[in-house]
Amino acid sequence: MPSTISIFALASLALSALALSACSSNDPRLGSRDMRYLYSDRANSNASQRAAADAVSYWDGDNVSGSPSIEVHLSEQRAYFYKGDTLVGVSQVSTGREGYNTPPGNFKVIQKDKDHRSSLYGDYVDPATQQVVVKDAEAGKTPQPPGTVFLGASMPYFLRVHGGVGMHAGYLPGVPASHGCIRMPEFMAENFFNHASTGTPVSIVR
Repeated sequence: MPSTISIFALASLALSALALSACSSNDPRLGSRDMRYLYSDRANSNASQRAAADAVSYWDGDNVSGSPSIEVHLSEQRAYFYKGDTLVGVSQVSTGREGYNTPPGNFKVIQKDKDHRSSLYGDYVDPATQQVVVKDAEAGKTPQPPGTVFLGASMPYFLRVHGGVGMHAGYLPGVPASHGCIRMPEFMAENFFNHASTGTPVSIVR
């Protein structure tokens, strides 16, 4: 019969294994990759290229004809892409957080920029080494260390719809979290970008 010490040792090991698995940040859809690499809105867009399809977002519009239009539903945190009357894509989004609310209204795509960078939010970096000195800085408000330059946050596949507000690839925490823009998974932002022309109607509703 196993000794009491051996039984306690085995139980301790089992509990440790359960604790480790419960605390793991890995998503089963990504294998051994960490959740923080699911989406990215930082300057290094390679992380967002690792994005995997979520349970909501999909695209099925490559072979569908019709005039494009986009609807963004703030309460649902979803964006819908139509060609004519046919729904061809649905995307999870993260819109503006409190104080930076994404404005509702009827707009149009007024600019397309595949490699857009923010002019307001980003990092102060050392120009010689490209090392980040101050992260998550706001240009003109966050004190700038001497010798640094401002590097705007990467906003790939940017579709500007109103003022500084646009749709782009970015981090999705599951709640409104942006400065007003409409963040999307990169694979969805790319599809919206490729299939929406300048002038495409964009309706943002509560």
